[in-house]
Amino acid sequence: MAESRGMVILGAGHTGGRAAHTLREAGWNGPVTLIGAEPSLPYERPSLSKGMLSGEKAPADFALYPEGDYARLDIVHLAATAAVEIRRRPHEAVLTDGTVVGYDKLLIATGAEPRRPAIPGADLVGVSVLRDIADAELLRRRIGPGKRLIVLGGGFIGLEVAAHAVSVGADVVVVEAGPRLLMRAVPPEIEARMRARHEAAGVDIRLGRKLDAILGEGAVSGVRLDDGSEIAAEAVLIAIGIEPRVGLAVAAGLAVDNGIVVDRHLRTDDPDIFAAGDVCSFAHDLYGAHVRLESWKNAEEQGPIAARNMLGGNEIAASVPWMWSDQYELTIQIAGFPDRAERVVAREAAPDALVLFHLAGGGRLVAASAVGPNATIGRIVRIGQMMIERGLRPDPRLLADPGVNLKTLMREQAA
Repeated sequence: MAESRGMVILGAGHTGGRAAHTLREAGWNGPVTLIGAEPSLPYERPSLSKGMLSGEKAPADFALYPEGDYARLDIVHLAATAAVEIRRRPHEAVLTDGTVVGYDKLLIATGAEPRRPAIPGADLVGVSVLRDIADAELLRRRIGPGKRLIVLGGGFIGLEVAAHAVSVGADVVVVEAGPRLLMRAVPPEIEARMRARHEAAGVDIRLGRKLDAILGEGAVSGVRLDDGSEIAAEAVLIAIGIEPRVGLAVAAGLAVDNGIVVDRHLRTDDPDIFAAGDVCSFAHDLYGAHVRLESWKNAEEQGPIAARNMLGGNEIAASVPWMWSDQYELTIQIAGFPDRAERVVAREAAPDALVLFHLAGGGRLVAASAVGPNATIGRIVRIGQMMIERGLRPDPRLLADPGVNLKTLMREQAA
C-alpha cells in the first residue's frame, strides 16, 4: 500500500482552521498541511469590524486555537504563502515559492476577496478595504476625532465601521449606489430602522450616489461623487462586497458558478477535491438550489463537514443560514433567505425590537429577520430558525401576536 501523502487545505482562515483540527478530532493520523497567505494563525473575521477596530481585542483574542495546538496536533501550518496551481492528475499543489505539496484529498478554503472599483485614486494611501488583520490595523489608525471617513457601500461591513467611527468622534459619510442601505441583505422595514439609527448618530448617508474619483496626491484628500460634489476626507473605506477566490479552481478545470460548485457533501466534480466556506456554491436541500454563503456560521460548520467527508463521511451541508450584525446597541439577525418569501408577517417583539417572519407559497416559513437588542430578538430568531428547519407552516396571526409563545406554537405545529 502506498504511503499516504495526507490531507492538504488551501486557505488558513476560519474554514480551513476548523477543518484541520476536525481531521485530527475525527481520528486522522496522517499528514495534515494547512496553507494560508496571511502570516497569522486562523481566526474569526467578525472581530475585524468590531472588537479589533475599537481596540478592545488583539488578534490573539480571536484566533481559532492557541498557537501551541498546531504543534501538539502535528498540523503543519505554512503561513504567508499560497498555492498558485493545483495539479489534479499527480495530486499536487504548487506554492508561491515553487514548493510542491502532494495530497490524497484536497480542501479549497481560499475564501473571498473585496471588490475594488475601477476608479481614479483607488490606490492612494488612506484608501482601505477590510478583510484581514492588516486591513483592520491600518483602518483603526485612520479613524479618530476630527477625522472624516468616507464609506463606499451601505452593507454590513461598511455600516459596522461607520457605527464605530462615529462613536469615537469621526465624521462619517456613507455613499451607497442603491436606493437604500443593505439592499441585498435585509427587508425595507429593518433597513429603515437601521438608517434612522445611523442618522441619529450623525452619519451622513448619501443614497443613489457613486464615487466618480478618489482625490489626492499620494494620499487621499477627499472624493468626488457622480453628481460632481466633492467631500474632503482623510480616509476612504471600500466596502462594496466580496468575490470568491476561484482562480485556482478555474485553472484546474473545476466547475465554477458563483463560487466553486460542490454537491451537498462539499465535494467538487473531482472526487478528491472539496471546497468549503465563502468560496463554494453548494447544493442546499432545504432551498432546492445551489447557494453561496458569506457568514461566520457557514465557515464554522462547513470546515468540519468537509473534513469528515474527506475521511469518507457522508454528511450534508443543510443547516439554515444565519448571520448577525452589531451596530450601536442594536443587532440585526437573519435566518434563512427573506427573498424567497411571498408574504411577510411583522411581530413587534418590544418597542425597540421588530421581527419579520417570511412565508413562501403555501405558508411555509423560509426566513426570519429582526432588528433590536440582541437579548430580545436572539431567542425569537432562533425559534424561527428551528421552524424553518422543520418545514413548518405557522398561522400568520399567531406569528404576529407578541403574546403568543412561539415555542408552544412550534410544538403544536410539529404535533
